[in-house]
Amino acid sequence: MADVVNLNQYRKQRQRDEKSRRAREHRARFGRTGAEVAAQRHEVEKAGAELARKRLARGAEDGPGAKPTTNREPPEDGTPSAR
Repeated sequence: MADVVNLNQYRKQRQRDEKSRRAREHRARFGRTGAEVAAQRHEVEKAGAELARKRLARGAEDGPGAKPTTNREPPEDGTPSAR
């Protein structure tokens, strides 16, 4: 006599297998390992830090520790300043 097969279980197992197969294909096509992601993030942060270190401050001609000079103070007589 033949074995009894539950068609609902068969259908669900087939769907799980198909989903697993698609996931494997997508991981192979698009995926990166955690180490690759971390390495790229580290490189980006390192490059940003290096760029920030090399960036010149405003008023650099006054010296390396000079504060930038801005003329944003209102005039003493209280009239609005024109740009």
